[in-house]
Amino acid sequence: MTSDMQTKPLVFRGRVVLPETILDPGAVHCRSGRIAAIRRGNVLPKGLRDGPPGTTTVIDAEGGWIVPGFVDIHVHGADGADYMDGSALAVKTANRAHLRRGTTTIFPTTTTGSPAQVRRMLDACLEVRRSRTSRDGARIGGVHLYGPYFAEKKVGCHSVEGRRDPSAEEYDEYFRLGIVRIATCAAELRGANEFYRAARRRKCLVTCGHSNATWPEMARAYKAGMRHVDHFWCAMSSVAGLRAQYGTPMRARMEEFVLAHTEMSTEVIADGEHLSKELLAFAYRMKGAQRLCLVTDSNRALGMPPGRYRFGPIEDGAWFESNGKVGFVPGSGLASSVVALDTMVRNMKSMTEAPLEDVVRMASLTPAERAGIAHQVGSLAPGKWADILILDRRLNVQRVFIGGVEISLAGSGASGTME
Repeated sequence: MTSDMQTKPLVFRGRVVLPETILDPGAVHCRSGRIAAIRRGNVLPKGLRDGPPGTTTVIDAEGGWIVPGFVDIHVHGADGADYMDGSALAVKTANRAHLRRGTTTIFPTTTTGSPAQVRRMLDACLEVRRSRTSRDGARIGGVHLYGPYFAEKKVGCHSVEGRRDPSAEEYDEYFRLGIVRIATCAAELRGANEFYRAARRRKCLVTCGHSNATWPEMARAYKAGMRHVDHFWCAMSSVAGLRAQYGTPMRARMEEFVLAHTEMSTEVIADGEHLSKELLAFAYRMKGAQRLCLVTDSNRALGMPPGRYRFGPIEDGAWFESNGKVGFVPGSGLASSVVALDTMVRNMKSMTEAPLEDVVRMASLTPAERAGIAHQVGSLAPGKWADILILDRRLNVQRVFIGGVEISLAGSGASGTME
């Protein structure tokens, strides 16, 4: 953690949301940027009550909720910046935008692009992570190596020219940098299983996405270490699509494989545009809060006015449009979201029967667990970073603390990045 962490004792009082329950009232005690204790009730311990005036900062949620900072494991940009722009400024711009909306740990996510474009994105994230302060936005938990290893017919809104089959010469260079923590590849591609095994050796969350995989291909991928599927129902194989390709009998697809295997996790984009409330409720019912993540998959149009934007690298990424609610390619389909995890949390709570503690878990602890960083972030627990949000009664973000340091919610989008 950087030197600007909160050193003075800090106490949050109000309704405390834990992974399995809610303390109403409760208190979260923090020291030196980390959580020191969680207590039921809102009375300060004797040592804090009797200390000199001004030695402890008390934060009252004022009828709202005290929750852990959100963790986004699939996110492309915000405020006019895409991580694939490949600069420290682009990384910080997007990280700040998401931090203001409650995401305290983020996994910048690659799109399709040339090896040089992917590498410069990784280098920019490394640069920002090395020198990060709370003013630079959300903490980088790692990078999600998402593009470029997509199936040719499942590229979606990404640039087709930037996709390719995996090659060890390329991805080994990325893995050696030590920042890739989540690694995606379509299971049916030549070399996919070698990619999965290499990612597993690096202790990545190994995932399948933008794929037309059959059950047997998923089974081979599972044996090689694949345990997660990106944005459920989006850019995934379908029974009808597999029938058109292989004929009858009809074949099981990625969805059936994920639902049939307890260890498999997945993610949903709960922006109200990608998936209906019935699909969100179904995903929660089938996988549960411990295997379902909320993600934004947000692009550079988050926080920006409606218009035409590049998805991926600013110089040659594919064009998409934003109407202020979602990204889309006219006449083709959706092009990721333009809202942050706070919106996903509110929607998941209002559109499903999931209790608040489960909804918060899906936006914090579950992605942290899947990415292997739950010992540091993802829930309100002693020893973890004091990454804490105050939400109002309607689950709107009111205050954001990262490492015990409060950040300003003021900010505006960038300009000059849309056509």
